Amino acid sequence: AVAEVQLRDDQYTLDHMRAFGMYNYLHLDSWYQDNVYYVDQFGRVMNLSVTLDTALQKPREVFRLPTELTACDNRLCASMHFSSSTWVTLSDGTGRLYLIKSGKRGSSASEKWEIVFNEELGSPFIVAHSVSFIKSDIHSLAVLLLRVEKDELDTKGSGFHVTLEWVTIAERKEGDNRYEIIKRRVLQGKSVPHYAAIEPSGDGLMIVSHRPFTFIQSESEKLEENDDAKISNEKKDPLYYWQQTGDDVTVTVHLPQDITKDDIKIHFSPDNICVTLKDQPPLMEGKLYSSVDHESCTWIIREDKSLEISLIKKNEGCQWPELILGDTRGELIMDPSQCSEIAESLMHLTSEVMNPNPEKENPPCNAQELEECDAFLEDGASLCRFDGDTLKVTHIINLGSNQYLFSVVVNPKEMPCFCLRHDVDALLWQPHSDQPENMWEHIATFNALGYVQASKQDKKFMACAPDYSYAALCECLRRVFIYRQPTPLATVLYNRKEGRQVGQVAKQLVATLEANDPILGFQATSERLFVLTTKTLFLIKVNSGN
Repeated sequence: AVAEVQLRDDQYTLDHMRAFGMYNYLHLDSWYQDNVYYVDQFGRVMNLSVTLDTALQKPREVFRLPTELTACDNRLCASMHFSSSTWVTLSDGTGRLYLIKSGKRGSSASEKWEIVFNEELGSPFIVAHSVSFIKSDIHSLAVLLLRVEKDELDTKGSGFHVTLEWVTIAERKEGDNRYEIIKRRVLQGKSVPHYAAIEPSGDGLMIVSHRPFTFIQSESEKLEENDDAKISNEKKDPLYYWQQTGDDVTVTVHLPQDITKDDIKIHFSPDNICVTLKDQPPLMEGKLYSSVDHESCTWIIREDKSLEISLIKKNEGCQWPELILGDTRGELIMDPSQCSEIAESLMHLTSEVMNPNPEKENPPCNAQELEECDAFLEDGASLCRFDGDTLKVTHIINLGSNQYLFSVVVNPKEMPCFCLRHDVDALLWQPHSDQPENMWEHIATFNALGYVQASKQDKKFMACAPDYSYAALCECLRRVFIYRQPTPLATVLYNRKEGRQVGQVAKQLVATLEANDPILGFQATSERLFVLTTKTLFLIKVNSGN
């Protein structure tokens, strides 16, 4: 049977239920089509790979966890993640992490699981995500470990907090094929993340969660930061002040005592400016926000020993938000008339009245039409991207009422996609960490899935096919719902009410499993669904192979 671990009496919070009680015990290997794994009660990692529907193989053992699992009192379920086509990260649920070189998986000929690294990493955790990458010619793996830990300081809340530990393990320079931990960083939050994944390059992390996560600093880092803060608190005066009208920009720079007119060199070009004093490195240099008429630009030294530079704008009327791109050493001075102009231009975005125009022609969504099951508890989940070097948030998106539904791997070389509810539909988003201007791409839509899933009060797992041909969800017991994408009809069909011909129809299927055991695992591939109960693995053929 599957090595299910029931929640203990001291794991009573919603976060324990989300992280461990709703754990998906069936693991899909996205690198190889129709290949699933689970861990059984003997600690054996069992694999089932489907090659032909007619001749299903029995699950075969590919690895056995060395530890006696039942010996650990506070253990969690065993968990695994496929980091690449030849690497697997595995946890036995006792707080030990294994890195395994598996060979090419899915066939007994080439698949051989060998432990390359195994270490005790503190209290029990589950593996949330992992990636394998090469950096500076060294092979590394980054793993995300999820824990729900007792929080002595939390007297008002649940008494627990959630941590995500980001561990980077790299091959040793000695070239003896041994691996060691090179970095351990911990994020802490007050809710189990809906989605947490490391970028393929190992440089960043994306998290969708109801409550925010922050990095917990070690003592030495705090001291360093305090020193930095002291330096930045002694705030320097701006290097230059600048003002603008629709036609020109005036820059004022305070000059040191001994500078004369001959010491100043200023070079103007259509898009750049360079100011040097004597033989020192440039005082100001860089690309201007917008083009200037460089031949009409001038400079003078005023009586108060300050340098005044006049730049004539090429595009008249354009307001510059900054003078030199990326230069924060200057300060923009606005006159009162400019301030009121800006306020006026923003007037249409604000209103004195709370809801000034409720009877608009087409309101975006009628709140009265939403039913009780549509109102979900967590208003305000957010999507954050953390930078691995600075440990700071670089992007934050408030998801508002776009409820998180599920995640799915479409391309194993990319990050997992996540599916959000948008009004009645469900939209699938693919993160691209290497494309800042297209960081989240909308790749598929499941019509009405947002609405349909809201009524399924007993749903446990949700998934979709990597080719988006269908979405599916299962309840805690027996029932599986399959929602196909619309397909063209072979025969003519009319909508009698509206008298129009219907070109395509989306079918909904319901499968009822012949099993009384609860569903413990659920995975979708382009051709079939795998559903795991304690003692049975069901295969549901959804699409026929090409």
